Amino acid sequence: MKHSLILSGLLLLFLSACNQMGSNKKIAELPALTGQGFQVVVEIPAGTNKKIEFQKDSKKFEAELIDGKERMVHFLPYPGNYGFIPSTLMDEKQGGDGDPLDVLLIAESLPTGSIVEAIPIGTLRLEDRGELDTKIIAVPLDSSLRVFPASDFQDLLMEYDPAKRIIEEWFLYYKGYGQTRLIGWEDEKYAWREIERWTVN
Repeated sequence: MKHSLILSGLLLLFLSACNQMGSNKKIAELPALTGQGFQVVVEIPAGTNKKIEFQKDSKKFEAELIDGKERMVHFLPYPGNYGFIPSTLMDEKQGGDGDPLDVLLIAESLPTGSIVEAIPIGTLRLEDRGELDTKIIAVPLDSSLRVFPASDFQDLLMEYDPAKRIIEEWFLYYKGYGQTRLIGWEDEKYAWREIERWTVN
């Protein structure tokens, strides 16, 4: 009886891993744009510090390793859910960083691997080690999932400017003083253009 319970548990774990791997494989195939918004794949849940990335080759979410140890951000936790827009790539030949377009999704903490339909409310433009590093600031398309009711850059400026300043300061200092340079802020229209610009087939 004990052995059959152990085997049943192992089988469930195996099937769960297979299902997760199957869903992870689909992440790379997701389109960037939806009918009214764009898709965000969450890598790092809001309020956490472990640097997790989706690996294109293994199709897994894995902690970034530095000297064999999982990388922790030695700063305040992420102020939103951090991830990327699938089917985008900031081409290095055009000054990008060679990664998909980054997104900070302002919402309650979501598990790694969550896929959320979102809309942009701003664009934070940074330079990181000489490379353009654009961060799309977004909220869920479903307004019931938002932690504040901003739906565009004007709302962010007029109603939630302290939140905007916190986001800016966080990205300027989370890697250490002087590692990242602020280029400036742009609105949601600029964000849409950036998403279209970096979308790949």
